[in-house]
Order: sequence, then structure tokens, then C-alpha cells
Amino acid sequence: MDVLSDAIAAMRAGRPHSGRRDKYAPWGMRIEDSEGAGFHVVLRGSAWLIPTAGEPVALGPGDVVFLAHGRGYALASGLDVEPEAVRLNPDGSVPEPLFPARESTTVPDTVMLCGAYWLDRSRAHPLLSELPEVVHLPAGVGTHRSLRTAVELLGAELVEPQPGSDTVVSSLLDTLLLYILRAWWQGEAHTDRHPTGWAAALADPAVAAALQAIHAAPDRPWTVEELGAHGGLSRAAFSRRFTALVGRPPLTYLTWWRMTTAGRLLREDELPLRLVAQRAGYTSEFAFAKAFKREYGVAPGQYRRKAS
Repeated sequence: MDVLSDAIAAMRAGRPHSGRRDKYAPWGMRIEDSEGAGFHVVLRGSAWLIPTAGEPVALGPGDVVFLAHGRGYALASGLDVEPEAVRLNPDGSVPEPLFPARESTTVPDTVMLCGAYWLDRSRAHPLLSELPEVVHLPAGVGTHRSLRTAVELLGAELVEPQPGSDTVVSSLLDTLLLYILRAWWQGEAHTDRHPTGWAAALADPAVAAALQAIHAAPDRPWTVEELGAHGGLSRAAFSRRFTALVGRPPLTYLTWWRMTTAGRLLREDELPLRLVAQRAGYTSEFAFAKAFKREYGVAPGQYRRKAS
């Protein structure tokens, strides 16, 4: 997989959730801290997003917000509304109903598309860790067309479920998350706010090529020279640039990603430890177990049992 897809796959736990919410003013809800990440899309009307830290964000039709770090926040029809505390269900979904029902003929003041992804933050990829508390993608003519299409498809599927809707909605939620992150990273790459970090790393041809090579084949016995050759740089020049942008030397990142891959395989698959070791780039199961315990603090078998 590519770097962005891998970063999400390494953290995802369980199935994502979504729903269409009709709001009647005045309304307000406060979401507590959680292990998940959430998004909201305003389909009609307006709302205020009030983060724990930072200024409130005014949202209008077509605006998309993504909250990656699980910190509490509030959504309300106005800044003068006292939000009602909401405790998420154990699976990360929002309890129903949030607010009293209205007559079906009453037009809601605000309609939102909301969703949540349950994440394992013990192996948070730095690509996601660098995101701000609130990713705000304002609506704009001709901007983020793929994202808008995914929103429309998801909204339609939630309003009129068809055979196979569970699979369609789950796939669209994954697609929507990728489009949100892609849109933000592409926007950041064209600013001067991030001379280093993952926005700059993904925009740098040499470093991006090396990252893609690592993620495509983490089991390969890479050398710094080979990774640098993917971007047309010498060993020394590549190592300096990679370390400056990513924050770790190339082979240190490779080892970290191998261990992250191994952890995901142990959580999600029943592969024998020998095959997990091979996919993480180790020819010796003993050497793999030693490296894994150094990274996670427990042996691979114990880690798998705890995750099951």
C-alpha cells in the first residue's frame, strides 16, 4: 500500500460509524475525549465547532471538519447555546436519539453528515500525529471534487439504504477519510508553514519515493544507498534530507514501520510467527521476537493474545 493508506490501516480498529443528523435550533452537544477520530459535513444550514483549545470555527453548507486526535469538542447552533454532554458508545458511535424528535413535516435548521473511526493510538503514525486538532476544509466551487462526490454518495446511501449498504457505507467511510487527509496534505504542501515534517516529506520527490519503496516492501533488506537511488540522491544527501523531513534516519524509520506492520499482522491475522517475522523483514524468528519485545515490551505471542 501507499504511505497514507498504510498509516490509516496501522491505526484502524473495528468498523467506522456514520449517520445523518437533523438539528433544530437551538441545539448543542459536547463530545467527550475518546480513542476515535471524527468528521462532520454540513449539508444544510450552519453550525459552530468549538474545540477544547483554539477559536470556534463557523461551519456553512459544504464545509468538512475532521478531528483526528480524540480530544473533546462541542457542536452547536450558536455560541450562546449550552451544549449537552454526550458519551459515545463503546464502539465509538453516537447514541440515539440525541435530541427530541420533531414532526416529519418540520424542516431541520441544520443537516449534518457525521462519522467516527475507532483508532489504536499506541502505534500512531507521525503522518497523522502532525495533523492539527481541527482539520477544516471549507466548501468552495471546484475544490475537493472527489471528496464532495464521496460525501454525496455516503449521504444518499444513509438516506435510502439498499441491499449491500453495510459494505458500501463502510467502504465510503474509508474513502472519505482518505480524501479528507489527501485534501489537507495537498493544501499544506503548497504553503510555507511546514518546511519540515510529513507535509514536506510527501511533497519531496526523493523522500516520497523512498517512503513509497519502504511501504511497498518493508520485508526487503533495504540499504540507505538503495533508498536514496529511488530519488536520485547520493547516500549522504538522501540521509540528510530524509532525516530532516521525517524526523528519523531512513533505517530507523524502516525498523519502526516493520514493527508497526508486525503488530498489525499479529492483531488482525492468524499467520504463524515465522511468517509474521518474514513479512517484517526478519529471516530469524528469534531475532524478530527480540526486536519486537524491545519495541513493544512484550513477546509477539503475548501481544497477540492481549489483542484478541
